[in-house]
Amino acid sequence: MSKQEKPDCCEPTVSEALSPDGAAELARSFKVLGDPVRLRVLSLIAARKGGEVCVCDITGAFDLTGPTISYHLRQLREAGLVDCQRRGTWVYYWIIPAKLALLSQFLDPAVETASA
Repeated sequence: MSKQEKPDCCEPTVSEALSPDGAAELARSFKVLGDPVRLRVLSLIAARKGGEVCVCDITGAFDLTGPTISYHLRQLREAGLVDCQRRGTWVYYWIIPAKLALLSQFLDPAVETASA
């Protein structure tokens, strides 16, 4: 079989190619997750029973300053991976499931999303 021939068994893994805007959005999300601290912060939030984590618990899990943790949380928030709400003195964070589902679906097109 030549390089240009495709076997009949090979189906495309995605239904359509990414648009330029879609590619830019996904790339930003993956870039944000490319930092080990942000990846750990996201996993800490995702693993919390009840779905919310106080910033005081996040800060306490790292040997980093509060402003450094705040910077990483802001990056996650701006990428749409987490959201937050201030309650008195503390801020509580939670995962945005739809955004994580979109990233998962891109990495594994066999994954079904709620909107699909």
